[in-house]
Amino acid sequence: MAGRHRALLWALLALAAVPSQAQAVTEFPVPTPVSQPAGITAGPDGAVWFTEENAHKIGRITMSGAITEYPVPTNPSVPSEITAGPDGALWFTEFGANPPKIGRVTTTGAFTEFELPPGSGPDGITAGPDGALWFTENGTNKIGRITTAGAITEYPLPNGFRPGDITPGPDGRLWFTESEANKIGAITTAGNITEYDLPPGTDPSGIAASAGAMWFTEFGANQIGRISTVGIPITHFGPTGSGPSGITFGSDGALWFTETGADKIGRMTTSGSVSEFTIPTSFSEPGGIVPGPDGALWFTEFQGNKIGRIEVASPSSSPAAYAALPLGPRLSITAGLNKSSSGGKKCRIPAVRGLNIKKARKKLRRAGCRYRLRGKGRVVSVKPKAGTRTSKIVQLKAKRARRAR
Repeated sequence: MAGRHRALLWALLALAAVPSQAQAVTEFPVPTPVSQPAGITAGPDGAVWFTEENAHKIGRITMSGAITEYPVPTNPSVPSEITAGPDGALWFTEFGANPPKIGRVTTTGAFTEFELPPGSGPDGITAGPDGALWFTENGTNKIGRITTAGAITEYPLPNGFRPGDITPGPDGRLWFTESEANKIGAITTAGNITEYDLPPGTDPSGIAASAGAMWFTEFGANQIGRISTVGIPITHFGPTGSGPSGITFGSDGALWFTETGADKIGRMTTSGSVSEFTIPTSFSEPGGIVPGPDGALWFTEFQGNKIGRIEVASPSSSPAAYAALPLGPRLSITAGLNKSSSGGKKCRIPAVRGLNIKKARKKLRRAGCRYRLRGKGRVVSVKPKAGTRTSKIVQLKAKRARRAR
């Protein structure tokens, strides 16, 4: 009898872990081919806005899927992350502009750009509790602040380096990830920075806030991490699928995240129960994810060249299978030149052979290398070779692995 009761208990727990709120995935192709959509945010106009790194554009998508694209005045600019500002406009980072910039676009498509110091490499950006925008400087290891009037202040990291994503915390501080340093950082609006160590190889990427804690993806460890706003304890949940990246909270109170290397969207309860859902398009490489005004989760597909939408149903809804939409034509992707903000300075080429495109791209950007990337899948060749110091454009070729039939 005890064994039967134990089996029943495990069955009930398994049912409880099934995400009853997942209903359907819809994908919307971006009009510009090979645009490489990356960052994404909900706008103040009831639409979702996103960046197009390779097309050097800012995109807008309505809840019905209608997409409008606005070219950034600077080209190349490589717009990376984007957020809604306190002034009713959208603010974004221009990682590849030379000099690098912070961009602002109104909901009608009017742009303003603000120059940053050379080599700063702006990456993540978010609206702060003080009415300013806060951003990370991946190239110069600083946290930046810009007012809506364009006044810029910079704060150097005490010990860490390569800050990435950034978001407001429940304690009034701005929290950010340091992927290569394996740290989580927090900065007050007065500029005081605290850093918290993570295990080696964690490679924290995206970050989101809940009451009393911060949650982050561990790209290198295939886990989700949780850190209290007082710094301890740090808890790790998982495993997830390959390469968890963007992360946010859904309307169901669960964490939703992208699995860059697995072409899936993950869901995790705050108690650590993980579920995964396959994106219809293969080799899509999902990146950013955000709750939309319609209650669904919207995400970018960097290589799929699409904006995805995944529904979140009410807890009373029964589980529904994801529609297996037909795959679109397979594109031979030739990514545009990434203009590093390091100008003519030399970079040391990192080891990226064998990595998927997103991870290779991140490592090259952090190293300050200019690069041209061709193909999809994993990097199979690098010229010049890893370890070389060069000011030339690094040439990379990627191929998809053949799938067994």
